[in-house]
Amino acid sequence: MKSTKRSQHLISLTILAFIAGMAVLVVKLRNESPKYMMYAEEHSLGNVYDRNGDILFDGSGENAFPDGYLTDVGNLIGDDEGQMSNTLVAKNIDLLNNYSFNDGLVEKNGEAAIYTTLDHKANRTVYDIYGGHDGCAVAYNYKTGEILLCTSIPNLDVTKGYDDLASFPNGTLISKPMFRTVPGSTQKVSTLISALEIMGADKLFSKSFNCSGVYYNLSGKEIDCHNIYGHGTQNVQQALENSCNPWFAQLIEDSDMPLSKVKKEYTKLGYALNGADDTYIDIDGIECETASTTLNDPTEFATQWGCIGQGDTLVSPIQLMMWQSAIANGTGKMTMPHLISRVTSVKGKDSYTAETEFSDSLFSTDTAATMKQMLLTNGADHYNSILGYNVGIKSGTAQVDNGDKENSLLVGFVDDSSFPIAFCVVLEDRNSTPLTSEQIAKTLLDALKADN
Repeated sequence: MKSTKRSQHLISLTILAFIAGMAVLVVKLRNESPKYMMYAEEHSLGNVYDRNGDILFDGSGENAFPDGYLTDVGNLIGDDEGQMSNTLVAKNIDLLNNYSFNDGLVEKNGEAAIYTTLDHKANRTVYDIYGGHDGCAVAYNYKTGEILLCTSIPNLDVTKGYDDLASFPNGTLISKPMFRTVPGSTQKVSTLISALEIMGADKLFSKSFNCSGVYYNLSGKEIDCHNIYGHGTQNVQQALENSCNPWFAQLIEDSDMPLSKVKKEYTKLGYALNGADDTYIDIDGIECETASTTLNDPTEFATQWGCIGQGDTLVSPIQLMMWQSAIANGTGKMTMPHLISRVTSVKGKDSYTAETEFSDSLFSTDTAATMKQMLLTNGADHYNSILGYNVGIKSGTAQVDNGDKENSLLVGFVDDSSFPIAFCVVLEDRNSTPLTSEQIAKTLLDALKADN
């Protein structure tokens, strides 16, 4: 009798284990089968749209586009061909899968889609102003974090395929705003933020240094000014507006700017210092490189040059733009950027909706307010009449290719609650074109304003 009951008990446990195992299998199939279907010979993907309904990626391949229609966003949006890995489609391809466990493959009527924050029309306008000259531009709403514009030259029309891949110019398959570049004097914004955090506005504004065109630092090395005649004695506002290298070299040597504290402030801003492991900013799965530099000795040329924006210093245009948001918002916190506004499932139901997020505090609200006014004063004195907007702004000239070429950079924000735009423009090899970074920035702001 006991043997029979024991057998019944074992059979019951076996049946329960079987049922539990089947339940786990069903859940696993339901959750993972869409992913496996992505690699099936026949699969269907949804579309990627801009904020106004323009198709930026055609999952079905059934739409016809004019030649070059998608060239301005090719290396940002990407495709499912596997040639580019750090793109919106490559990083989010599961979200476009028109397959569900219950209904199987949905070929034409599936409504899986990604709706982006991009303004394709404005993006195209800025891409065109470059006229094929290399560079990149990025802009976002510094209140919401919506990336409105992100273009990169050279670029590609993904609808044309990769048959001539070997002939593509360097940089074609990457979205340059996501990758580090030499920041030039736009780096001086980070150095001034650090100075404000370390010594406060009153002490910083009380300091003045002389520029005679060249400064011999405490190591006996030359720090040249772009003005060979020098700027004379200047305060911090004048040095910012004149972008005076000797002034900033003397600031780094100043006893009120101990390098240990500069390192601390740079680390808070997100720099990887002295060979530290790199980190990345996650933008809807896309990896955006973060800043790096070398700071060893405040009297050393390399350290001073790095704080001025040359040497080992590298920053992505995205991060340069994000720092502007922490200033423009007045909070000392960056508005975190995003490209995806919402996602719909194969059934057309919203499965994700973006929310605005902010970084931890990078610097105090007092520093944000002072830095904002400094940049706005620079804008009013030099740029508002050019751009036509009330901008806080800093320019930069970056020496690249061992000094053989110069890139022009412009970072800033519009101080307008109804048009809260932060941006970064990069014009490569500026001396080989009549185009200027100011012209690109003007085109960028006008294009976004037209669709605002």
